[in-house]
Amino acid sequence: LATVARKKLSFFYWKKFPAEPGSEVPAIHFNWLGLVNRAHVVIATISTRSLQDGACPLELSQPNCRRVKKRCVHGFFCTFRKSFCYRRLQYLSSKFQMHVLLNEMKELAAQKKVPHRDFYNIRKVDTHIHASSCMNQKHLLRFIKRAMKKYPEEIVHIERGRGQTLKEVFETMNLTAFDLSVDTLDMHADRNTFHRFDKFNSKYNPIGESILREIFIKTDNHIKGKYFAHIIREVMADLEESKYQNSELRLSIYGRSRDEWDNLAQWAVCHRVYSDNVRWLIQLPRLFDVYHTKKQLANFQEMLENIFIPLFEVTIDPRSHPELHLFLDHVVGFDSVDDESKPEHHIFNLDSPLPANWTEEDNPPYSYYLYYTYANMTVLNHLRRRRGFHTFVLRPHCGEAGPIHHLVSGFMLSENISHGLLLRKAPVLQYLYYLAQIGIAMSPLSNNSLFLSYHRNPLPEYLSRGLMISLSTDDPLQFHFTKEPLMEEYSIATQVWKLSSCDMCELARNSVLMSGFSHRAKSYWLGPSYSREGPESNDIRRTNVPDIRVAYRSETLNEELHLITNAVRTEELDAIDEEDTLTMTPLRGGR
Repeated sequence: LATVARKKLSFFYWKKFPAEPGSEVPAIHFNWLGLVNRAHVVIATISTRSLQDGACPLELSQPNCRRVKKRCVHGFFCTFRKSFCYRRLQYLSSKFQMHVLLNEMKELAAQKKVPHRDFYNIRKVDTHIHASSCMNQKHLLRFIKRAMKKYPEEIVHIERGRGQTLKEVFETMNLTAFDLSVDTLDMHADRNTFHRFDKFNSKYNPIGESILREIFIKTDNHIKGKYFAHIIREVMADLEESKYQNSELRLSIYGRSRDEWDNLAQWAVCHRVYSDNVRWLIQLPRLFDVYHTKKQLANFQEMLENIFIPLFEVTIDPRSHPELHLFLDHVVGFDSVDDESKPEHHIFNLDSPLPANWTEEDNPPYSYYLYYTYANMTVLNHLRRRRGFHTFVLRPHCGEAGPIHHLVSGFMLSENISHGLLLRKAPVLQYLYYLAQIGIAMSPLSNNSLFLSYHRNPLPEYLSRGLMISLSTDDPLQFHFTKEPLMEEYSIATQVWKLSSCDMCELARNSVLMSGFSHRAKSYWLGPSYSREGPESNDIRRTNVPDIRVAYRSETLNEELHLITNAVRTEELDAIDEEDTLTMTPLRGGR
């Protein structure tokens, strides 16, 4: 059970296939319907050809998610009693307070002994940020004014078959560059957006005009995303100037058509939207009901095909989509986004229709989206490993609002999640997320404007208990004011919750561990042994996190896993002698 908890269900860690240099795959044959336990996986047979061996079939396993889900949920909720988990979480909080009382000054002294390194020059990653809102309002305003002066006669929009220049677009609104201000843009979230996701979405439109959103912060428009690419490159330049800040920007693939991937890749390659400080995640909006109502999609299977077929094609033969092949080198995973508080009219179970048969007006439930995304992504990862390419992970928005069972789906299928606010109401799940060390990217300023007041945010509680937490910005355009939104997030959190320098550096280290940057980059940023466990994984000269803190986290987690292991052996969870672990002995080696 210790292995299961620490590796977050070994069912989801698949065998790695070595790359086969020189392999060429000229032909693909797709079979469509439910392959294993109702999983609509976009692959059944792939014909491969090797220059040495001739033709051979490549068999890729599909995840038996239905059986795994049934067993895991039944086992977890029968074994992990709510009262037991609550007591353990309270114990972890109290133990951390004791650790701080005993070791805070030692941690500070250890940090002071490190030359050159401090919070400002350790690597930190914004693990949850959307590309369309990665700039602040002032940045966007300056760019719009600059574009109006530099490209006034450029045709940027087609209205009723006639091209409109940028100057004409603003003339129809009776606005000039001089008239524009941050208040005119009106893109910052305010008190009226609290629990009103519909009003928040309208904040993406500059001056309340969707046409300006299309022109300036879209990749697929009449000017092929030229202005948006300029803004992104300016944000990248700011990150490169800071040197120590990095971001994982989200770009959208909607699944409405098969050519979306090629269009996005051409935008990125043609406009050279690249930086060593940035990696991409692809967010999949859960909007099937909208597209189906507009007759853009016949069924859910069509949406899955539009998302995944191009990825299989480019993995098998990179020459079929050369720009997409280059773009995917910098894509690290998938995200699932939308308003989680929307009511769900279906429960994902054995009676749920296959994607080909989902033709209803209602949107599929959250778990339905997540399962089919994960199932297809897993098979794609098998193929990419075999072809010698990097693989993808699932890092969805989860637990921001809506029902608790979203967090169950996230626990079983995700590498990391974003938000996780509802864990504060679910002790069992919170304890499981702790045992499995599933990363949670939290955005307190975003939550403060949408779902949860800042002083009620559970981030300090999660941090004290040892959950894998990082700070992120979500949407700087709506929530932040400064040129460095991630530093703004750290600054406010530190002041409000009185975080220590060690806490801040631990959050920064967590963000790098959670991120999708390469093993080589992480080794340089955190130290060559970062993937090990315990204090030997830490290099204080690079992370500025004292070995005392890392040792405490590792030993506390091991104690909890040992406790659970004994409980499973005896099958008497309530009879565990918890007091045996309530000791505060000095850490080994004087740490």
